Amino acid sequence: MRIVPGPDDLPRAIEAAQKEASAAFGDASVFLEPYIEKPRHVEVQIFGDTHGNVVHLFERECSIQRRYQKVIEESPSVALDDELREAMCNAAVRAGRSIGYVNAGTVEFLLTPDHKFYFLEVNTRLQVEHPVTECVTGLDLVRLQILVAQGHSLCDLLGDIALDGHCIEARLYAEDPRHGFMPVSGRLHRFEFPSIEGVRIDSAVGNESEISPYYDSMLAKVIAHAPTRAEAAQKLARCLSRARIHGLRTNRELLVRTLRHTEFLSGKIDTHFFERNAPEELGAPEVDEAAEKLHAVAAALSANAQRLTSRTNLPRIPSGWRNNRSQLQQVKFASEHGEIEVGYAWQRRELLIEIDGKPLEGVVLANRTAEEVVIQVIGVQRRFAIRRDKDTFFVDSPFGASELRELPRFPLPEDEMQSGSLVAPLPGVIAEVKIAVDDTVNAGDVLVVIESMKMLHDVNAPLDGRVKEIRVNAASHVDAGTVLVVIDGNDSPE
Repeated sequence: MRIVPGPDDLPRAIEAAQKEASAAFGDASVFLEPYIEKPRHVEVQIFGDTHGNVVHLFERECSIQRRYQKVIEESPSVALDDELREAMCNAAVRAGRSIGYVNAGTVEFLLTPDHKFYFLEVNTRLQVEHPVTECVTGLDLVRLQILVAQGHSLCDLLGDIALDGHCIEARLYAEDPRHGFMPVSGRLHRFEFPSIEGVRIDSAVGNESEISPYYDSMLAKVIAHAPTRAEAAQKLARCLSRARIHGLRTNRELLVRTLRHTEFLSGKIDTHFFERNAPEELGAPEVDEAAEKLHAVAAALSANAQRLTSRTNLPRIPSGWRNNRSQLQQVKFASEHGEIEVGYAWQRRELLIEIDGKPLEGVVLANRTAEEVVIQVIGVQRRFAIRRDKDTFFVDSPFGASELRELPRFPLPEDEMQSGSLVAPLPGVIAEVKIAVDDTVNAGDVLVVIESMKMLHDVNAPLDGRVKEIRVNAASHVDAGTVLVVIDGNDSPE
């Protein structure tokens, strides 16, 4: 879907939409629809059987979206009063009856600020967000599908249906909200959620799962059910915040901040939420610079503990112990907030800590293993969970999550990337190469188009110049960071 502000923008929008539709569905048909400003997306779950019965199972609100795809869904919708709910649900039932619909289905509407609703489409299947309806009605929709397919009547299967409490579902994606929701692929080293009453996790991935660039980037649906909307949002945010997700960038922080946002909690939302509230800020790591430095201390002590368990000489003596004051052991990490240098040593059983050359006062080590470090800082105890993968440390604490890469003490010189290199911003398949060697290009020109997770991504020239080298062809598979094109910026465009 694309918003077309004027006639001059129409050809490019149609071309891009046709390519995406053809690649994903084998059908390049394009529909033109009027654009409604600040709509809410409200849909009604319907069910039809082979006896001519069609019923509704109330509505779901799906207004929190990115790229016109749902991110957070909930039921009931705070935008509907009893009268509007009845009108919208009855319209959905009439639509189902008019076509003799059988099975689970969803009738989708756009709701305007003045409470007028317009038909959008019917999804003739079970939706991703169906657990929301299951939680507030107590029904198993998959079971109902099977029974209806066997010829059972809904009149025999359903009694009085009523809404019970409030349910919110969040879609957890492998993507980077700070860079245009760009999809991410690779290995998930850890994927674990805390056990919280009333929270349901639907997922097909786990520890050490490989996330492919060829399919949708959704990792899990996290669903919270509670007596009130505020409680459901709070419970869902807490579960996401405490999850351990290591190895890939996700939209976890964006979901947590959205669920805690005053605009969301007020219920005054629409499909433009992420236009008013920058995804770059909502998706930033929860851990601030000060907390990340404590995470680096925990990572350094974890690595030290790991070395202790593998040594055979003097196992009871702390690593780095000196009888007299000496220099501290130094370890440097690359982090979200830049490089962090941690120095530590034991002197007469006392732990000395420095961060970026400044002493950290009042530190008492309560416990230290390769997997967990517990320290007291000025009387406040902090617990850090650590998982290590080669030179990368994943640290989780009440502050949030960090990914820290230990830098080598004596780094080897590396070849610098050739000046003017255009690299792949994400893994995928080269859908189109729009230039040839010796072509003159301007900064911002689209040179290569990459298909990843059912979407097309333009890769633009970083500078003015002449195409010196093309390293990929159409249909080539590329990883993030692969050099696609080299531009010689010394030759000015004609």
